Amino acid sequence: IVFVLAEKAWAGSNLLYKWQKSLGNYIAVAGQDNTVKIFDRHGHKWTEINLPGRCVGMDWDKDGDILAVIAAKSSSIFLWDASVSKTSQIDSGMRDQMSFILWSKTSPLLAVGTVKGNLLIYNQQTSRKIPVLGKHSKKITCGCWSSQNLLALGSDDNTLSISNHEGDTIRQTTVRGEPAEIYFSVMKTDERSAQGESTVSLVSVDKKILMLFNINDPGNPIELAFERRYGNIVSYRWYGDGYILIGFSHGYFVVISTHIREIGYELYQAHNHKDCLNSVAISTALNKAASCGDNSIKIHELSDRKDISSIIQLDDENKGLDQLSWTDDGQLLALSTQRGTLHVFLTKLPILGDSYGTRLAYLTSLLEVTVCNQVEEESPVTIEVEVEPTFIAVGPYHVAVGMNNRAWFYALVDQEPGVCMCVFQTPLSVHHHTGFLIKQSRCDWMQSFSINLGA
Repeated sequence: IVFVLAEKAWAGSNLLYKWQKSLGNYIAVAGQDNTVKIFDRHGHKWTEINLPGRCVGMDWDKDGDILAVIAAKSSSIFLWDASVSKTSQIDSGMRDQMSFILWSKTSPLLAVGTVKGNLLIYNQQTSRKIPVLGKHSKKITCGCWSSQNLLALGSDDNTLSISNHEGDTIRQTTVRGEPAEIYFSVMKTDERSAQGESTVSLVSVDKKILMLFNINDPGNPIELAFERRYGNIVSYRWYGDGYILIGFSHGYFVVISTHIREIGYELYQAHNHKDCLNSVAISTALNKAASCGDNSIKIHELSDRKDISSIIQLDDENKGLDQLSWTDDGQLLALSTQRGTLHVFLTKLPILGDSYGTRLAYLTSLLEVTVCNQVEEESPVTIEVEVEPTFIAVGPYHVAVGMNNRAWFYALVDQEPGVCMCVFQTPLSVHHHTGFLIKQSRCDWMQSFSINLGA
């Protein structure tokens, strides 16, 4: 585990949280207090956004530059710019309470829905606002942008709407029950569709049916029903070539294909959790799937779904687990709980290391290097380092870590091993014969590293 967040203001409430897209350097978290707190990837609190009411929705733009937030008791959209750590506000012009917010996957467009079914599309680049009144007759609850900038929205009025980036309705269809969890994707076919993401999926009929709509033929949806013993559909994710992973409330974990010749058949099924399942997540970067339920997280290899690569036990969580979410690079996996805590786990670590004689230094966590010497039977030394390194070097008396044009040197044989001796930043003077770093002080032990950072 990398860190656990447990703010007093969150106690006893479910959390809303979002990883920064693309970079994964920040995680934004909201509880029952009127703030959104932003933490870095090591769990250090970076800043917080004060709101007039509880946060009801937030999303990062496609590059992870801007976090957009909507709150109860406010008609403003709050924008936090990660590059300068500044918050600004936009007046939405909406007179009713906002209920839904989502950035486009491909452009600087932000969709905001309200409790009365109205829609606003805001262009972050041009500051243009397009209000669309009466898009739905009741609360907009869920939605998704396609890669072609079509916007699918679901509402409590039991309808699904498909709009273009100007807010014009292209399709609208009635569904059985309130829609939930809408996604655009591509169904598995013998021939690739030239029309891109032409399938919209959603959960309906009291979370018992998964519906697949072809946006060019929405009047003939495919309805997929599952065994009653599975319980309700809790969550699902598309992955790979038209596959869907579905998590069910009674602990079942099912994979289906959307190929027309295979549709309706379960390719894989496991009773992953004895009593309940709370969430599923997929990392395309790792090619892994995770589910959480009871008091554990189980991580499967998508290349061989029967292969459970790891099980994480959370025996202290007795109020129930909640939502799972991976960073885009698959390095960190977050899990929120129903008592208001957030656990972040390390699921991928760069393979970094170096050796000197029989001594070995290697990365053991994002900010931790371990130095050991099995041959000489030395006790391993664990060093907390300042940065997530991109290189490591070790010599007879010191270990160095670095990134970009900076290097940190730590003592190995002092009375307090692991103390940071100094930090170097290029350009540095470089010995013209050896290429080693040269500084007037300590040049003898620095030469043992044979590092040339360059100018």
